[in-house]
Amino acid sequence: MEDRLSSLSEEKKNTVVNAALEVFGTNEYKRASTDLIAAKAGISKGLLFYYFKNKKELYMYIFEYVMEKVGPRLLDRHFFEITDYFELLAYAADKKARILSSFPFLMEFSVRAFFTSREDVSEDMNSFMKNQMDTMFVDYFKNVDMTKFREDIDPKEILNMLLWLTDGYLHQRMFYTDTVDADELMRQFRKWSEMLKRIAYKEEYLTEMVGRRQKNERD
Repeated sequence: MEDRLSSLSEEKKNTVVNAALEVFGTNEYKRASTDLIAAKAGISKGLLFYYFKNKKELYMYIFEYVMEKVGPRLLDRHFFEITDYFELLAYAADKKARILSSFPFLMEFSVRAFFTSREDVSEDMNSFMKNQMDTMFVDYFKNVDMTKFREDIDPKEILNMLLWLTDGYLHQRMFYTDTVDADELMRQFRKWSEMLKRIAYKEEYLTEMVGRRQKNERD
């Protein structure tokens, strides 16, 4: 990602980024005010648009910033030691939620970025996410045992289904309450994963997992 704020001190850059995260995170894209972002960052609107020619360019910069912030923290050693598809998804989702929750307005921005109306940036977002998803699937799942899947199941489609379920859940939450409970989202995510596992895995692996679970409960 090109760092358009590289000429600023690290402290000032963080101030601008945090101001944009707060305003975009607490407002839908079309209602997010660049005047408010500039004011919260302590700079003039003219200077903000010196670095970014329009609101969309600023938004995409912040979006890529979030992706780069989360990625390196997500991919720890344990991540690549996990060989079960659904265990890896659960681990990644849980760790990502904890990372997002640890930075001010990062969770709020991420939810709105992925799951709320963003007409002016939708084309750029869709293109960026498609490229990211294709790359991430190859890189993230390279150590996963795909032989557990039934022959008629495409693992990538299972991932898409989980994303659609999450999309629907977040749309509903944002519509009714305008907030998202990360713990509740994770509980729902695990429930969906378990449902899809029963559909996607070969019978012998499901039987093996049930046996292990029963043994652990007895122990």
